[in-house]
Amino acid sequence: MIRLRPCAAALLVLLSLTACRGEAPTPDDPTEAAAVDAAASTDAAWIPALDADAERIDADMPGDFGVYVRHFGPSPGTLDRSDGRTWYLSSTIKIPVAIAVLEQVDAGALSLDQELVLAQSDFVDGAGDMLSFKPGARFTIAALLEKSLRDSDSTATDMLIRAVGEDHLNRRIREWAGPGFGPVTTILQVRYDAYGPVHPGVADLDNMAIVGLRNAPAGEARLDALARALGVPRSALDAESLDAVFDAYYRGDRNQATLPAFATLLERLAAGELLSPDSTARMLGHMRSISTGDRRLSAGLPPGTDFAQKTGTQVRRACNVGIVDADAGREGATVVLACAEDFDDLAQAEQAFQALGRALGDTVLAASASDG
Repeated sequence: MIRLRPCAAALLVLLSLTACRGEAPTPDDPTEAAAVDAAASTDAAWIPALDADAERIDADMPGDFGVYVRHFGPSPGTLDRSDGRTWYLSSTIKIPVAIAVLEQVDAGALSLDQELVLAQSDFVDGAGDMLSFKPGARFTIAALLEKSLRDSDSTATDMLIRAVGEDHLNRRIREWAGPGFGPVTTILQVRYDAYGPVHPGVADLDNMAIVGLRNAPAGEARLDALARALGVPRSALDAESLDAVFDAYYRGDRNQATLPAFATLLERLAAGELLSPDSTARMLGHMRSISTGDRRLSAGLPPGTDFAQKTGTQVRRACNVGIVDADAGREGATVVLACAEDFDDLAQAEQAFQALGRALGDTVLAASASDG
């Protein structure tokens, strides 16, 4: 059962709600704090076996494979193979965006029925169907949340970020998860930040010119398309390759986090510390129903596993994060985060995610079922 410390019903504004919940990632409740301490253990019997499996998966996949697993309840413990650094999150940043929106819904600052108007400037490439609508179309916040989380629609996500404010979003992420997150930006800003150093004219392109790049295959064809959009020869671009363009972007800190910091966010979500029960259930329901996770962790997990998740994909980057048995909170949930980078082909990363799912089933989830 999801448990949360109730705030006084009269506190309808966000600042009051924030003060009621408190800002520290460590729970104030002694029972909850004890569960967190127990889950931080590295002595659980399942850890060496999962560690060995994860090491083999990492060795088999070109590039690097970061893994973080924290289990609550029976055989609590943590496996951290994230190298103590940040990892690029791609579309998994849509989780904190949705939490920020639902927090304001809980506070009465926003409403699920409130409509946002799609502007021409909102369009950004990616999954989902928002690009099929015309400017002026109206969408409720509830509909945009579903599109952002279930379908990973980036246009819907950027509309939600516009509703809560980028500065507010980043302040709240730091307060929920502590240090470990770099600045989270709109998805459209990712494109400008990545392509901007290639040519000064990128800053003057409108968002529809950026969207149009998606029609060219990733690689040299994408850079040729960028040159055409800028009206310059390919040789005018300061870019050896598309991989080099994004590698330079990844060397920054935007839309990155340490896996332990992101795990804290997911743990607190499952424990009911960030949102009301209704908003927590809505959030987890969307994460259980995503349309982009069939070839990743869930493909390797035991059939019927309750997995609330989010995926993310960008050039030579992929992540899959989520919570197994999220409704158990700190009595039995398992937080799982995995990120792959510098692979040659996305299929290689997908195979690594699936192998990790199988390893989770054979180790920590099997131990939990046995002890339970």
